Amino acid sequence: MPRYKASVVWLILGVLVCGLPALAQPQQPPILPGVKSGLPGAQGIGASTGEQLPDLRLSGSISGTVVDQTGAVIAGARVTLSLEDQSPIQELLSGDDGQFSFADIAPGPFQLTITSAGFAAQTSSGILRSGENCIVPQIALAVATATTEVRVVLSLAEEAEAEIKAEEKQRVLGVIPNFYVSYVPNAAPLTPKQKFELAWKATVDPITFGVTGVIAGVQQSQDVFHEYGQGAQGYAKRYGASYGDLVASTIIGSAVLPSLLKQDPRYFYKGSGSKRSRILYAIANSVICKGDDGHWQANYSSILGSLAAGGISNLYYPAKDRNDAILTFENALIGIGESAAVNVLQEFFMRKLTRNAPNQDPAKP
Repeated sequence: MPRYKASVVWLILGVLVCGLPALAQPQQPPILPGVKSGLPGAQGIGASTGEQLPDLRLSGSISGTVVDQTGAVIAGARVTLSLEDQSPIQELLSGDDGQFSFADIAPGPFQLTITSAGFAAQTSSGILRSGENCIVPQIALAVATATTEVRVVLSLAEEAEAEIKAEEKQRVLGVIPNFYVSYVPNAAPLTPKQKFELAWKATVDPITFGVTGVIAGVQQSQDVFHEYGQGAQGYAKRYGASYGDLVASTIIGSAVLPSLLKQDPRYFYKGSGSKRSRILYAIANSVICKGDDGHWQANYSSILGSLAAGGISNLYYPAKDRNDAILTFENALIGIGESAAVNVLQEFFMRKLTRNAPNQDPAKP
C-alpha cells in the first residue's frame, strides 16, 4: 500500500477511535437558571429562599330574600349593608320578589339591617370570603308592636278653666284671696261664663265676708253713716252697704262689662325688667287691660264699673251720704289710684307671699 494512503487510513482510524467514546456518552440538556434539573442543588421557578405567592382578595356578592312571618315576600324593604372596614354604607330596596343583592363587595365581616314600615327592624351578619357569592339565610321580619300616640289638645276654654282653677288656689299668706292675678303671661282668654264664675268665687269667699265685717265694725266705731244708728241693726246696715259696694263693683267691673267689652279683668304679672319698667307697667294697668284678643286696650270695664257701682250705692246709703255726680267721679279716680297701688304691690311683694303661685318664669313665654 502506498505510504500516503496508509497515512490517510491511519488518520481516519484515529479520528474514529477518538470520537466514538464521545458519541457513546448520553447528552444532558443544559441547566438554565431557575429550572429544576433534578440534580442535587438545582432549584425550580419561585423556589428561591423566602419567596411566596401573593394572597389574592377577590370581591364577592351578598344576596338574600326578605319575607314576613308567614313566608310572604316583602317588597320595598330597606336593606342596609355595613362592613367592618368602615367602607361607605350601602342601601337598597328589596325587589317585588323580596330579593336583594349587593355586588362587588370586599371580603370580610359584614352586617345587614333590614327595615320596613309596620315591621320590627332585623339584623343579619356574616363573613364574606374572597370571591364568594354569599346567600344569607331568608330574613323574616316580625310585625312591629302596635304603638298609639295620643295627643290631648285642650281648647282655649278648657285651658282657661284649668288656669282659673289654679288662680282660685292663690292666697296671700295662705289666707287672703288673690284670684285676679295671672302669673301666666300668655294665659288663655276667659269665656263670659268663666268671668262670672271667678267674680262669684271672689264675692262669696269666707275671707271676703270677714274683711267686710271688719270694715263695717270700723265704720260703726267711727259712727260713719250716722243715720244707720248703732247696735246690731246699725252694724247690719253698714255691713250690707259695704258688701253691696264690693259685690256691685266686682260683678259689674269684673264680669258684666268685661263680658260685653271682651276684656280680661285680671292683672298679668310682669316679673321681669327694670324696677322702673315694672312700676310703670303696674300703674298703667290701672287704666289699661288685656283684651280677649290678647291686645292691650283702655280698661273701660274697670272705670265704668267703678262709676256704675258708685251710682248704685246711692240706692242704699243714707240720703245725706249719697254722692252726687262729681263725688262719684272723684271716687272713681280714687279707685284708679288704689288699683295702681295694689298693682305695684302685686308686682313686687304679693307673689312672694302668695301660696300655690305657679313656678313658671314670667320672662319666658
